[in-house]
Amino acid sequence: MEITPKLREVAHKFETPFVVLDLNLLQRNYERLQRSVKNAVIFYAVKANSNVSILETLKEMGSCFDVASRGEIEKLLSLNISASRMSFGNPIKREEDIAFSHKLGINYFSVDSEMEIEKVARNAPGSRVYGRIQMSSVDSDWPLSKKFGTDMDHVKELMVYSKELGLIPYGISFHVGSQTYNKYRWKEAILQASDIFLYLQEEHNIHMQMLNLGGGIPIQHTKPIPSVEEIGEIVDESIETYFDFVPDLKVFIEPGRSMVGDIGTMVSSVLLRSRKQTEEWVYLDAGVFHGLMETIENFRYEVVVDGKEDEEMKTFTLAGPTCDSVDMIYQQIDLPASITYGDIVYFKNTGAYTVEYGTYFNGIRPPKIYILDYI
Repeated sequence: MEITPKLREVAHKFETPFVVLDLNLLQRNYERLQRSVKNAVIFYAVKANSNVSILETLKEMGSCFDVASRGEIEKLLSLNISASRMSFGNPIKREEDIAFSHKLGINYFSVDSEMEIEKVARNAPGSRVYGRIQMSSVDSDWPLSKKFGTDMDHVKELMVYSKELGLIPYGISFHVGSQTYNKYRWKEAILQASDIFLYLQEEHNIHMQMLNLGGGIPIQHTKPIPSVEEIGEIVDESIETYFDFVPDLKVFIEPGRSMVGDIGTMVSSVLLRSRKQTEEWVYLDAGVFHGLMETIENFRYEVVVDGKEDEEMKTFTLAGPTCDSVDMIYQQIDLPASITYGDIVYFKNTGAYTVEYGTYFNGIRPPKIYILDYI
């Protein structure tokens, strides 16, 4: 989302911090992904941004939804989104939530352990489960592989076990890492998934039907990225090459950041500039507890100070407003040398994983959301 004259006007109109969302750009992102990956069913990852306007827009465009909790399911239901359009993609689920979602009609469940399969079998008998491969995510800004997924041999065992417990081993999922820069990671993952499909088909007469591509498609921040079209070309070629033995393969994709990241801009204000020994510090009214959580892993947003884009730059430490030393946005960042109290600071492309992380820590409210067309 570009910093337009209208956005600059809005920045000085409302109390900061807040995030402005462009729903027209959301619609274009959805259509672009549809064109780029052939015949894929889009399951928007609700955790990226569950703002009602986003969900309603995607509902009208025909999107399905990847959910991680009962809370997300109930929010979608409140918008009259059918459970048949949901997939429970979190492999760490409460038993009561599995039973709740099964009763509603959700029929897809992610698993990466024996215990999770047993929980699904007890509470959603006969459901479709898909095993998650653990992927290397060295080429991504936000690796996920340590917590989710398991190795290929274990996934094979899990799918056999799920059939023994009366479930339907339906497919394989993976996630190459959020904000992935290497488009060939999808090719590697699709090849691994095809090996599991083939093994189960030949050795256990298990014929799976679905490949879940997960998320990971990057948006523009501070590094060059492959385009959605480039990634789609690799995905389509890989599926055609490695899955020719699976007739009518169903392909799911779970965009989060790539769907909503670039539709938003966070607007913040400078609360304080100070010097500590040889370092100069700038403090904003938004920090890691109020929308910028991903910066604790040095996730780099493009930061722009309103009206000072062409000024000489200087290195600062940038921090948030709370009484916690963890609230450090960037230990080193170049900002205009004249930055001072009251200046407006934009964090570009912050529509994903920002407001969802917002807390009321220290009694400070999280950023509000404004829709560009409505202000």
